[in-house]
Amino acid sequence: MKVKDVMTREVITLSPEVGIEEAAKQLRENKISGAPVVDGDRIVGILSEADLMRLLEEESINLVFPSPLELIELPIKMHQQLKETIKKLTASKVKDVMTREVITIGEEARIEEAARLMAKHGINRLPVVKDGKLVGIVTRADVIKAM
Repeated sequence: MKVKDVMTREVITLSPEVGIEEAAKQLRENKISGAPVVDGDRIVGILSEADLMRLLEEESINLVFPSPLELIELPIKMHQQLKETIKKLTASKVKDVMTREVITIGEEARIEEAARLMAKHGINRLPVVKDGKLVGIVTRADVIKAM
C-alpha cells in the first residue's frame, strides 16, 4: 500500500508569522497534534505539541524558597514574573518555535517506509510532497489503519 492511499489530502497548515496563541487554537479546534508550516506552497517547518511544550518549559517560572523576610515580596515578584512570561509567550510566533528540519515523504512511497521514518525519527506525522509541494500528510494513526 502506498502513502497516497492513506494520507489526508486536506492539510491544516500554519503560517510562520502566526502567533503561538492562534497556532495552539488552530491545533485544538482541529483536534490535531501538529501541522506543517508553509510559506506559499513551500514547507518551512512543522509545529507540534512538543514544540509548544518546549516553549512553555523554557519560559517556566523559577520558584525559589524565600527567606522569611522575602515572603512579603514573593507574591509581587511572582505576579510580575508571570506577566513577563505571558507577554513573551504571546509575542512568540510559529517561526520562533517550529521544528525547521522537516522530514517528508513522497506520495508514491510505501506505507512501510512512512512507518520506518516515523519510528527512526520519533515523529508522529510526515508531510507528503510531490514535486516539492505539500499534497497531504500521513500520521501514525493512518499507518496503523493501513495494517
